[in-house]
Amino acid sequence: MSAPTLSAVPEHVAIIMDGNGRWANARGLPRTMGHRKGVEAVRETVRAAGDIGIKYLTLFAFSSENWRRPEAEVSDLLGLLKAFIRRDLAELHRQNVRIRVIGDRTGLRGDILPLLLEAEETTRNNTALTLVIAFNYGSRDEITRAFVSLAKDVEAGRLRPQDITADLVDARLDTAGIPDPDLIIRTSGEERLSNFLLWQAAYSEFMFVPDYWPDFSRELFFSALEKYAARDRRFGGLSAKQAAAVGS
Repeated sequence: MSAPTLSAVPEHVAIIMDGNGRWANARGLPRTMGHRKGVEAVRETVRAAGDIGIKYLTLFAFSSENWRRPEAEVSDLLGLLKAFIRRDLAELHRQNVRIRVIGDRTGLRGDILPLLLEAEETTRNNTALTLVIAFNYGSRDEITRAFVSLAKDVEAGRLRPQDITADLVDARLDTAGIPDPDLIIRTSGEERLSNFLLWQAAYSEFMFVPDYWPDFSRELFFSALEKYAARDRRFGGLSAKQAAAVGS
């Protein structure tokens, strides 16, 4: 399916990729098969995002709470991430995709962090789509780390409390330099953020898709983008039509 022509293409789309396990359970398959099928959906979505002109695509790959899952499932998820980077990094680099990783990097297993750093370093000068991988990420943890950083500056006399602004908080978040998401999509029918981009989602549009992540196709992605383009974003003010009516 070719990319549709949209009246408004979001600069930044973030996706909570939910439902891999339920997809597998519905088919009588091991949960690991759902995660493996989900990687295929990741590849298709990254290609579709680049084709339609999205500049930033953030994928919630592994939350800081996912460590609580059974050890075998965690190992499989980490293995899939490593396999994705090793297999797809060269192709993403050829496509001029920049990779950026957000999340707490302290205490990560020794074989994971070097791969993440390699992916970022290899692609850091690329200028097309920026693929943001949220790994070991939790928004409350991210915000707490930002506030601790600011508090240390206050304690050291480098910053006055009254000078702390929303922009300064932005600059201490993992997403510093990345625009807030215009659209957040969650698959599997669940309708919550689950500790994902809480600060950055202040004015995001939300789309809750009933399909499980392994079934998330190029067509479903473009359908969500078409619905987004039809929405009237006001950011707390008036829409263009409302403003024109007031001024007339």
